[in-house]
Amino acid sequence: MISRIDLRGDALPEGPALRDLLPRADFDVAAALEKVRPICEAVHHRGDAALIDFAEKFDGVRLDQVRVPAAALDRALEELDPAVRAALEESIRRARLVHREQRRGTHTTQVVPGGSVTEKWVPVDRVGLYAPGGRSVYPSSVIMNVVPAQEAGVASIALASPAQAEFDGLPHPTILAACALLGVHEVYAAGGATAVAMFAYGTESCPPANMVTGPGNIWVAAAKRYFTGRIGIDAEAGPTEIAVLADDTADPVHVASDLISQAEHDPLAAAVLVTDSVALADAVAKELEPQVAASKHVEDRIRPALAGRQSAIVLVDGVEEGLRVVDAYGAEHLEIQTADAAAVADRVRNAGAIFIGPWAPVSLGDYAAGSNHVLPTGGCACHSSGLSVQSFLRGIHIVDYTKDALADVAHHVVTLAEAEDLPAHGAAIKARFDWKVPGSK
Repeated sequence: MISRIDLRGDALPEGPALRDLLPRADFDVAAALEKVRPICEAVHHRGDAALIDFAEKFDGVRLDQVRVPAAALDRALEELDPAVRAALEESIRRARLVHREQRRGTHTTQVVPGGSVTEKWVPVDRVGLYAPGGRSVYPSSVIMNVVPAQEAGVASIALASPAQAEFDGLPHPTILAACALLGVHEVYAAGGATAVAMFAYGTESCPPANMVTGPGNIWVAAAKRYFTGRIGIDAEAGPTEIAVLADDTADPVHVASDLISQAEHDPLAAAVLVTDSVALADAVAKELEPQVAASKHVEDRIRPALAGRQSAIVLVDGVEEGLRVVDAYGAEHLEIQTADAAAVADRVRNAGAIFIGPWAPVSLGDYAAGSNHVLPTGGCACHSSGLSVQSFLRGIHIVDYTKDALADVAHHVVTLAEAEDLPAHGAAIKARFDWKVPGSK
């Protein structure tokens, strides 16, 4: 059901050579880009009419309007299963606790007497958030997008999720209920690239946004790439991933269940076990069979995900080598199930989120750890972070110098300007003092 890659014995290669040995899904955003281009431009030129046409084409429902009526949000919350409501409320509470602590404050550095630089953090004015639909419903993604934006102080928040024929063209009612719980009243029935285009260009019903965040399929990722430079984005999210670094202290039942938990997202989902224990590898491979058989989304998601080229059991000589492998892989979700797991986790450099020991599975982080589950995929954890309050903030430097403070450093500024052959830069300094400015009388 799942392949093996044996990296024992020979010394592990460095850098790209090691990354090339590791499993990864085929995810060609560049190829998808050409297919989303006409969709995005149709939304640009035709606005809501294009969104309505694309909802009929892709979602099988003809909309009367793109924006969700306020009454539909209220009704969804009223009809929400009380147990689901309680779970969502607890997820929101925990997410707020974590994200509220991330907010940066204004800081002033006194560089010299009379000269200071202040860095203030300002939220973006308006964000468009995306909650996927399709194979599953993700109210948890509503929480993971909305809470950090709210805690950052974003004044205008809109959310889009695909229209559902089953619900008369509205997004899934649990999505709408989550929006209502969070106080988000601007919600649109738009999915995939059309939603990103709606936020990027704006339409008759939806003002343009400064930034778009949220996970999605390859069409969402391609649309984000298409609009890079026009809007801010969080990341081009690819298929979800879990890597588990484990030794012979790990419970194969736990490891197998965690691999399956990510495989049930999508047939391209990646499930990777890195271990120095052949006994654990054998036990996990054996344990996968009955657990998969007892699962729900077996043939359309779990089996193809586990059997795909993106999933594997990777054998290494020891935990030290395992650390090198998981750092090269840069997993979206990384579980450490080894002896002294916290110490091992502390040495990891590349991961979207790290889950320590047997009692912190990825599923906890998906819903109720308080952490954010919108995380970098495809190895991007080596240079990018998950969604946070900082994603919605911009740092602005405020420079405040007196005349004396400028005079004290003026000769250095002029020297550097002339070294870069930018004499007008130096002249702008000289004009404030008694220097003779070239060309002046």
